[in-house]
Amino acid sequence: MINTRNSFIYAFCLMVVLAACGSQDRSSDAVLNKAPYKELTDSIASFPQQADLYKKRAVMLSLNNKHELATADYQKAWALAPDENTAQEFVANLLLVNKPVEAVALLKESIQKFPENPEFKRRLSEVLIQTGNNDAAQKEYDELLRLDSANFEAWYEKGVLYARTGDTANAIYSLQHAYALQPIYFIGNTLADIYASSMDPRTVPFCDTLIARDSLKQQVEPHFIKGRYYGDSHKYKEALAEFEACIQLDWKFTDAHLEKGLVYYEMKDYHKALDTFTFTTTVSNTNADAWYWIGRCYEAMGDNSKAIENYRKAYALDKDFKEAKDRIEKLK
Repeated sequence: MINTRNSFIYAFCLMVVLAACGSQDRSSDAVLNKAPYKELTDSIASFPQQADLYKKRAVMLSLNNKHELATADYQKAWALAPDENTAQEFVANLLLVNKPVEAVALLKESIQKFPENPEFKRRLSEVLIQTGNNDAAQKEYDELLRLDSANFEAWYEKGVLYARTGDTANAIYSLQHAYALQPIYFIGNTLADIYASSMDPRTVPFCDTLIARDSLKQQVEPHFIKGRYYGDSHKYKEALAEFEACIQLDWKFTDAHLEKGLVYYEMKDYHKALDTFTFTTTVSNTNADAWYWIGRCYEAMGDNSKAIENYRKAYALDKDFKEAKDRIEKLK
């Protein structure tokens, strides 16, 4: 016997879904049949098999942040004429509309269609990392390096992934290869940062190499990394000199001011620390850390009222700043 009540419910739900789909279609049509898309929409109606028309409209939609509508056009352009540029743009679109699974599938298809283009393998690794599939990403980097061991970008990105997963030894190994192949600053700075974070004694000489290569005196990162390493090693005088060098190169480099203040704080020179953190707020008055450390200085000097005032400023700027909130509660 047919359950008429369930049949009615099913029919009603189906009508709701169809109505919603129809509403979405009408909404899309309304957009596509107005400027600046109408001319392309009319051309597509006249020449529905021309992939370049869909692609042009997809690009225009993307430029106007209508990425969901652009997806359908990229899909059609890819189906009609699957070329490398369309694939790359379509992948970017799928990531913008939060469809990483579809992006992975498209990249794998593109690798099969265009095996000579290493960009698809590299991009696949990036997307796999975004979806948390680090092991699969590493395998893609390994495959890239098997095909071309001189691919410095693959070595670099493999090293960054190792660092992200806490494998410092392999991170250093990969980044050393990348830097040997292409000794450019962003690779060198990343390697130096990992040296410093792991308190590797190679930090200072390697930073000195980077500084010596900087003939234009524009690179603050090697000084900053070297300063952090000295600070963590309790060599405070040397740390202050490096942070001061950063500030001389770029006085708006907020992190250098903060680290300089932290060194004074570690030295228990709270007045100099307070002056430094206060100056930091003139460089960036929205930096929650600066206000927090002003509070720590006042607390260390016994002025709890001013400490609370500055912790509140820090918390107002960053509602996730748990340490600031906790110290307010502690001092109340």
